[in-house]
Amino acid sequence: MTSVRRIGMAALAVLAMGAGHAAAQEPTQITMWSNWPDEPAKKDWVSARIQEFEAANKQCSVKLSFIPKADIYTQAKSAVRTGQAPDIFYMEPDQPEFLAGGFLEPLDDYINLAGIEDWAKPAWTSKGKVYGVPVEAYTVELYYNKDLVKKVGVEVPPSFQLTQAAFADLVKKGVAAGITPVSQGVGDRPFPGGQLLFESLLRKLGKDDYAKLLNGELSFKDPRVVEVMTWVKGLVDAGAYPKSFSTLKLGESHFYFYNTPGALTFPDPSWFTGRAFAAPEKGGMPAGFPLGIMKFPAMDNGACPDCKTLAVAGSFVMYSKGKNKDCAGKLLKSMATAENGTKWIGQVSLQSGLKSDPAKIESPHKDYFADLIARNKDADYFFGTPLLYYRAKCADTYVQVMNNAFPAGLITVAEAGEKMDAACLKK
Repeated sequence: MTSVRRIGMAALAVLAMGAGHAAAQEPTQITMWSNWPDEPAKKDWVSARIQEFEAANKQCSVKLSFIPKADIYTQAKSAVRTGQAPDIFYMEPDQPEFLAGGFLEPLDDYINLAGIEDWAKPAWTSKGKVYGVPVEAYTVELYYNKDLVKKVGVEVPPSFQLTQAAFADLVKKGVAAGITPVSQGVGDRPFPGGQLLFESLLRKLGKDDYAKLLNGELSFKDPRVVEVMTWVKGLVDAGAYPKSFSTLKLGESHFYFYNTPGALTFPDPSWFTGRAFAAPEKGGMPAGFPLGIMKFPAMDNGACPDCKTLAVAGSFVMYSKGKNKDCAGKLLKSMATAENGTKWIGQVSLQSGLKSDPAKIESPHKDYFADLIARNKDADYFFGTPLLYYRAKCADTYVQVMNNAFPAGLITVAEAGEKMDAACLKK
């Protein structure tokens, strides 16, 4: 073999070794689907966590996609069955079929559970294992336009809680003034139409009996339940909701409240901020909007006027059949920290299931956050919304009846109660 050929062979060997070394250094790519494509603060929080993770873990890279929640659920239901699901995807606790089908990986061996609030862990716990990182938590709030409420002649008391009769009066005065009393729509969501009714039922029944109602152990024919439903039916018949109630989408109901045409109140989970605090040109609140937060009205002879719903929402889960669990686990571990919970609360102005340090929260909306904290100061929390409890036919009936037909004024109190009992009451 000539020396020139030997040199050439040696050079090729060196190049081959270099190529092999380069290939070995290629990072493992994981895929991640997140909700919140139209909520800038949440989107920025997720993007920042990915950037931090990639900077600290050169062996891993993340292909991140922001997809509307409804589309994530539709795509994920198909993808988990075909083995094509992303390594990490957005999920909420009201989708138990993913866990029941064995599609979610327990996270106990991947993350530090000390970074999650104790009250938030049960939402993702099954058979002693935790299956989700609960980034987003929320309370159900009653937002209102201070100027419009004052304009129709209603003074919100220092307690920020109207009586049952006073709230009915607010609705009637709004209708008389040509202002929609309650912005709400169910065009693309299975829950908003039931918020006013069920928050009122919680305050009327108290936590124990409300839990029985959601667990199918208390009839919708209970006199207290009928009394609250009759009151809500009166509000509906008086014109409380928009005429476009059945088609108005969640995002549109935000805009309806704080922009055009405007409404007195807006029952909405505290994730309200995700849309409201976007730039006005992107559908957010106008600068200087007179936003207030009142408590849901106190029911006559209510067992718990300070009761309030607290729940876990946007979370991230790991696909049980994913091939990149090491990097996926490291990413979720890096997210599930008190430092990131603090950043979430400050940047999004929304509660989190991650632990946080109140002393370090820095928010661009300090006045709003102070109001939110004040409205929740003495709250007696009930954990979970109806759809966290209702399943199968019962859940479908809630969506069709309590979320839509009843608040739309299409059926009577008796008919609604009969349908709910038929689907949900344990015999």
